[in-house]
Amino acid sequence: MTVNQNSKIWKLFFGSGSVTLFNALRAFIVNKLLAVFLPPAAFACVGQFMNWMSIGQATSSLAMQNGWVSLTAQNKNDLKQLHGVWRGGFRITTFATIITCILAAIFCFTAPLEKMLPGIHPRLAQAAILFALPGILATNIVTIASSVMNGLGSVRRWALIQIVSSMLQIVWVAFFLYTGRLSVLSIIATQTIIAGFFAARVASRAGFNLSTIRKSVLDIRGPWMSYAVMGLVPMIVSPLILMCVRSMIGYEMGWNAAGIWQGVYKISDFFASIFSAVLGVLILPRVSRTMTRDEFRQEFYPVFYRLVAVTFVVCGALFFCRDIVVAVMLSASYAPAADYMPIQLLGDLFRSGGWCFGMVLIARRETKIFLIVELGANLLFAIGSFIGIRLFEMHGPMMAYALENFVTLIALVIAVRRLKWNTP
Repeated sequence: MTVNQNSKIWKLFFGSGSVTLFNALRAFIVNKLLAVFLPPAAFACVGQFMNWMSIGQATSSLAMQNGWVSLTAQNKNDLKQLHGVWRGGFRITTFATIITCILAAIFCFTAPLEKMLPGIHPRLAQAAILFALPGILATNIVTIASSVMNGLGSVRRWALIQIVSSMLQIVWVAFFLYTGRLSVLSIIATQTIIAGFFAARVASRAGFNLSTIRKSVLDIRGPWMSYAVMGLVPMIVSPLILMCVRSMIGYEMGWNAAGIWQGVYKISDFFASIFSAVLGVLILPRVSRTMTRDEFRQEFYPVFYRLVAVTFVVCGALFFCRDIVVAVMLSASYAPAADYMPIQLLGDLFRSGGWCFGMVLIARRETKIFLIVELGANLLFAIGSFIGIRLFEMHGPMMAYALENFVTLIALVIAVRRLKWNTP
């Protein structure tokens, strides 16, 4: 690898990482505000609701954000083909959104919300679910618009959408928490609405708009299916598993304990989201094109080694400063969370490495292998948490998390090494 290539990778790494820090800042401030305003038990209920929203976002968008990046990158030099791909993705997403809204409305008035969200009045929960529908649509607009800008290589527009959207969400949450004009769940449900309008405007100026999509003579839907399956399954299964684990802790050790676990997981997820967003910029566009095994190694492994090195440093810093991290990111009510962070951080280190190899499977559309590994990982986490809670109490879910990510990393490394590549 040349010096220029090496410098370019570091520049992209820290450039995308700097932009992603704004998303991390948004997650931090929102999480901090909730932790200050809410006791651990209520914090756990908010976590349950956010998992519901994640499922709604997955089913409405079919979790195809990686597809929007990869397919845009593959076809950006052929506008006719590109617009056909956009049209196909847009129509699939529209149908999925309509179905999701119908199912959410039915769920709102038929589910036993008082049991699923302890301590939350059913009317407030119903209002939040209905408010979540436009919020989910806005979130999808932000995600798709930024993914398309990433695929087009329009880094400045991608950065603009990411940064401004994060700032708008921070202002929205802070304003309504301070004024008390909406319930906490409704605030969470609607935080992306203004950001959605902004993202659509920026993407429109880059040529990604309804007019362009409607004028396309092609309607290409085939390539989307593998991305939909690879995105949809984990984005539904993972929140369901988290809800089950949170409920197990709540019923076995109380909802305050569930809130403490939620705090540990949110800290972990906060830092992990930074690395996953960076990977989406660095790896997906790079390995989506046709290449040989040697070309793949030259493109992939320099990024992988740097990510692991940075993750190791970050996890080490969090380990030694975990009491401060809990105090800063949560509040004094969550102080016991510091005792459970070391094992969780080990899992984070394995998780970051696994994501690198998982991105390769997504880019290469290795649907079957990816789903087997993903479903197996979630099942291992659920079973491990169930057994761990009974044997090690609160340490159990963290131990299951570390084990899940270690096994997943090994499985993904083996899967990527066995991929077939083009010969020169």
